Amino acid sequence: MFVSILKRFGVKLSLNDPRWGRNPEDDRKAQDGRRPGDGPPDLDQMWRDFNARLNKMFGNRGNNNGGGDSGGPNREMRGAGIGAGVIAIIVGFIWLASGAFIVQEGRTAVVTTFGQLSHTTTPGFNWRWPYPIQAHEIVDVSTIRTAEIGYRGTASNKQPLESLMLTDDENIVDIQFAVQYTLKDPVAWVFNNRDQDDTVRQAAETAIREVVGRSKMDFVLYEGREKVAADVQTLIQTITDRYKLGALISNVTMQGVQPPEQVQSAFDDAVRASQDRARARNEGEAYANQVIPAARGQAFRLQQDAEAYRSMVVENATGNASRFDQVVAAYAKAPGVTRDRMYVDTMQQIFSSTTKVMIDSRANNNMLYLPLDKLMQQVAANDAQVGSKSGPVQVPGTAQPAEVTQALEAVRQRDERSRDSSRDRETR
Repeated sequence: MFVSILKRFGVKLSLNDPRWGRNPEDDRKAQDGRRPGDGPPDLDQMWRDFNARLNKMFGNRGNNNGGGDSGGPNREMRGAGIGAGVIAIIVGFIWLASGAFIVQEGRTAVVTTFGQLSHTTTPGFNWRWPYPIQAHEIVDVSTIRTAEIGYRGTASNKQPLESLMLTDDENIVDIQFAVQYTLKDPVAWVFNNRDQDDTVRQAAETAIREVVGRSKMDFVLYEGREKVAADVQTLIQTITDRYKLGALISNVTMQGVQPPEQVQSAFDDAVRASQDRARARNEGEAYANQVIPAARGQAFRLQQDAEAYRSMVVENATGNASRFDQVVAAYAKAPGVTRDRMYVDTMQQIFSSTTKVMIDSRANNNMLYLPLDKLMQQVAANDAQVGSKSGPVQVPGTAQPAEVTQALEAVRQRDERSRDSSRDRETR
């Protein structure tokens, strides 16, 4: 920039001038007879020309004392001082302008004064005192950073020293996971630790080894992956807060959890055996869930039936006992009537519950067995077919014997006599 300013005033510099250090008078004489373009001008001549231009711009143009070069040395010294002041002003302006800087969105700048924290800035145009008074460091606080443990870049690029870990049951597992974090305190991130990214990676490795060391191998490989990741995230955050690192752990992603490659085949066999055992257990539990409820339901039904039968027997017995007490009381009041009533009720119960009736025929004194219920059903069917409601209807193709007619008449007469006797006893 200084050279461009000198060029603007018409001053040209050349360090390859062959007349460097020669007598100015000889150079002036040599330059008087030289054509333009033969070589670069002399440095002293350029300085004098520069001072002359400055004198024209800032000096006393009318104070020439009659013309000529009167007061030449003082004038040159004054012009040199003015030129040095202008240069100093330009250099100072450039120095102050070097303190301007721009902070992008999602970032912040930490400004230090002689190495000590001064303040932090917001995104946009900012200014600080230039070097060596103040300095700044821009910190990205919005980007999600990732720390990879057990691998680099891809899962195939393993890091065995980081991924192999010992479990609580003295087994070795190969774990690869990634830790995602952002910055919550840029000042702590810049000043409190060195190699911050490596510190986060070491804290993550420490946390995963502690969590895995307290867990069983099957828990880490199968059902406990999510819990292990959550515990590791909490422990990493605790460690970084203890170190005052200024990082916020946002997520822990388990990329791969498996046994070491040297024992992978044997472990697969053990896994298949465990799956077979689990399948057989599930089948047994399914059968038990099918049989046991059915058995319990049947047992409950039997129990309810037994309870119902017991209640029925008890109630019947209670009712019979109560009825017997009432009969005893009635018998004590009217023995004859009660005895006849009991006989009639008994005969009615017996005849109503049997399909055969014994009749004492007076003609020949023979015992006849008549299916009165069948006969009554047959008569009702005939009545329905013929449409007649009076008198018995003979079934077509059959003949009603005289004995049957006599038996029916005897039954009617006996019923009438029993009714009459009953009325007489009741009136007594």
